[in-house]
Amino acid sequence: MRKAKPKKRVILPDPVYNDQKVSKFVNHLMYDGKKSTSYSIFYHALDVVKAKMANEEKSALEIWKSALDNITPQVEVKSRRIGGATFQVPTEIRPDRKESISMKNLIAFARKRSGKSMADKLAAEIMDAYNSQGGAFKRKEDMHRMAEANRAFAHFRF
Repeated sequence: MRKAKPKKRVILPDPVYNDQKVSKFVNHLMYDGKKSTSYSIFYHALDVVKAKMANEEKSALEIWKSALDNITPQVEVKSRRIGGATFQVPTEIRPDRKESISMKNLIAFARKRSGKSMADKLAAEIMDAYNSQGGAFKRKEDMHRMAEANRAFAHFRF
């Protein structure tokens, strides 16, 4: 490669939970640079989760983290052109990309849901992901299924 790799930016932890993962999630959630709005959406969603899942012994943040773990894919398929044919080659995913994919899927499927506010939709999607159901979990299962179906082409890995 001609150019040097760009340096990774340091993301500051969030003000309430002092957690970098929360800041990354809020950055994905943000529209038009309105970070305070996305922080309020996220914290309100965690309050809703805490209220609805009061019988759980975990805190709302731990529920959110385990929900993210439930929807984090391990493998994905990448298109690779060999000869005249294009193969879907299953590949492992880098840890930072895993985290990013899971966050983006959770937010995307929360936005697609029907509900009153974004905080309510996000809370519902977090609870579904925690219980291994919902759109984001289904997306992970589909990714794994695709990789499993195309396992025969794994020797074409880069």
